[in-house]
Amino acid sequence: MSNVIRTIVNDYSWIHLSLGLLGNITFFVGSILFLPQFEPYKTFAVWLFISGSFLMLIGSTGRLLVDLWEPEGI
Repeated sequence: MSNVIRTIVNDYSWIHLSLGLLGNITFFVGSILFLPQFEPYKTFAVWLFISGSFLMLIGSTGRLLVDLWEPEGI
């Protein structure tokens, strides 16, 4: 199972970057929805914060695994 995970992490590392970018966009939109004129959307903004933070966490964890498993000097 470890080899399968290692292959996915190394061969599809672009997924980690995409998840992180999507998380940042989600977090940014959530931030905008906290402005006073968007008061009715505050609960939705909180969920955007939570989901954006989670996507950034997954992206960063994947990037960490790539950096740990990648041979040095390549």
